[in-house]
Amino acid sequence: MADSNSIFGVSKQKEDGEHWLTISDLMAGLMMVFLFIAIAFMRHVSTERDKIKDVAVAYQENQVAIYEALNNEFSNDLSKWKASIDKETLSFQFDAPEVLFDMGESRLKKEFKDILDNFMPRYLNVLERYRDSIDEVRIEGHTSSEWRLDTHPDDAYFFNMALSQDRTRSVLNYSYLLPSLSNEQRDWVKSQFAAVGFASSKLKLNDDGSENKQQSRRVSFRVITNADVQIRKIVEGL
Repeated sequence: MADSNSIFGVSKQKEDGEHWLTISDLMAGLMMVFLFIAIAFMRHVSTERDKIKDVAVAYQENQVAIYEALNNEFSNDLSKWKASIDKETLSFQFDAPEVLFDMGESRLKKEFKDILDNFMPRYLNVLERYRDSIDEVRIEGHTSSEWRLDTHPDDAYFFNMALSQDRTRSVLNYSYLLPSLSNEQRDWVKSQFAAVGFASSKLKLNDDGSENKQQSRRVSFRVITNADVQIRKIVEGL
């Protein structure tokens, strides 16, 4: 007589049960592995996030320190030079176009040369203690949107672009060759300074939104720190 368990398929059901139990154990094990991987990844991301936060805090503190150092050094000169320091961008701005250049010219006026004679060595001395955190110092030239009468706006923009670039190169050239600079300072200027012309792309506006042509014509020395470079390296490592 055939075994009743065989007839009713009990053995086969038992074997199937053991088979599915093995798969469920495997799935549970895999889930635990994935869970550990997720926890490890989250801890890694949290660590890297904290690094970015630390860089951001250090960046803010460094910005404030550079601004305060510049302001302490030059606060008594800003009015007579008709200059200003922007705390957010760390731009030391020379805001009086009549002091800087003749209209449409890139040759420095004598008054501006006299200012640079005084400004540049002191500026470099202030920045020296922050060199490790500085990625670049830009000499930025800005113009108003106008050119000569009956000039098409597109042509005026490119004429002003060439003019602003020529002006910043003139400022950099004059500053670099100052006899008061040491060879070490001159080497740092060569490696870290850039002359950039923006034409009329960053206009100064009046309260009503119209262009302030006088204030738009300016030259600035802008410090750019390397915080974004550090953050980019951290993000790329994630």
